Amino acid sequence: MNRAPLKRSRILHMALMGTPDAAGGAEASPGKPFLLRALQIALVVSLYWVTSISMVFLNKYLLDSPSLQLNTPIFVTFYQCLVTTLLCKGLSALAACCPGAVEFPSLRLDLRVARSVLPLSVVFICMITFNNLCLKYVGVAFYNVGRSLTTVFNVLLSYLLLKQTTSFYALLACGIIIGGFWLGVDQEGAEGTLSWTGTLFGVLASLCVSLNAIYTKKVLPAVDGSIWRLTFYNNVNACVLFLPLLLLLGELQALLRFAQLGSAHFWGMMTLGGLFGFAIGYVTGLQIKFTSPLTHNVSGTAKACAQTVLAVLYYEETKSFLWWTSNMMVLGGSSAYTWVRGWEMKKVQEEPSPKDSEKSGVGV
Repeated sequence: MNRAPLKRSRILHMALMGTPDAAGGAEASPGKPFLLRALQIALVVSLYWVTSISMVFLNKYLLDSPSLQLNTPIFVTFYQCLVTTLLCKGLSALAACCPGAVEFPSLRLDLRVARSVLPLSVVFICMITFNNLCLKYVGVAFYNVGRSLTTVFNVLLSYLLLKQTTSFYALLACGIIIGGFWLGVDQEGAEGTLSWTGTLFGVLASLCVSLNAIYTKKVLPAVDGSIWRLTFYNNVNACVLFLPLLLLLGELQALLRFAQLGSAHFWGMMTLGGLFGFAIGYVTGLQIKFTSPLTHNVSGTAKACAQTVLAVLYYEETKSFLWWTSNMMVLGGSSAYTWVRGWEMKKVQEEPSPKDSEKSGVGV
């Protein structure tokens, strides 16, 4: 029996509400009352927003605070990777001691696995480093626009590496994102706040985010499909590879001359940054679990909008109408791309197979 095709409005409703039918398969909880499930989703989404926004503002403080005056972006990134590695190992040990209370995969450093993950780790290092360098040189308000080309690179790399084509409507959404990016760059220049260095790092970060997503799928079998094991090995490799960079770039010497090196406040903020870096991976997975991947993308777009508004208010900035238009174009294009891809995936799932069509044509 053929299923009636879903209307677009119904697909969007399912994606936003995070029903089990939505793309990505949100966690189904038919036995839970609606209000309880709605409260759970609201709490998880709020946790994701608070963690993500706090991490960006905290990293901006560590990377470019006039009061801190710490010019060691590689060391900040290295320390966050070190904190993540120690947290993964600590939770693994805790799970082994209290198997019923804590769920976390067992972690044992295997050099062969570390070598197989190494190519991805190089991309991972570039991704987090370029992210932090972009944030160092641009304002938090422009940060999302500066890193907005991830979706465009996803489409480009999917075609170049995977030979996957993209629909006209998805390409149109990418065109809106590119237009918003260039308008944002133009308006930052008009206001005298444009950093070409930060913009370049933002573009490179976007490219590395796309490459990281592609290579993660290839490397996951080496860690038995465990995201936490992959996180552990990525951060272990990163800690090792960052050490020669710290020496070559002279950041260790700069750190030794840092006035607040013995400050408990400084190390507390550094450790908190590492905790947020670890937590964002957990709350992202939690949000996808309680909603869907599509809803997660919509939530991320809305969070980016709230983060931009908060940054403008917090830093007491004044932005032009065209500057805000560039942000709306980027966010609108990203939302449109997410919706189009979700609709296309749903359409493919709802199309009957040839065998089904043959069966439906035979009378009973």
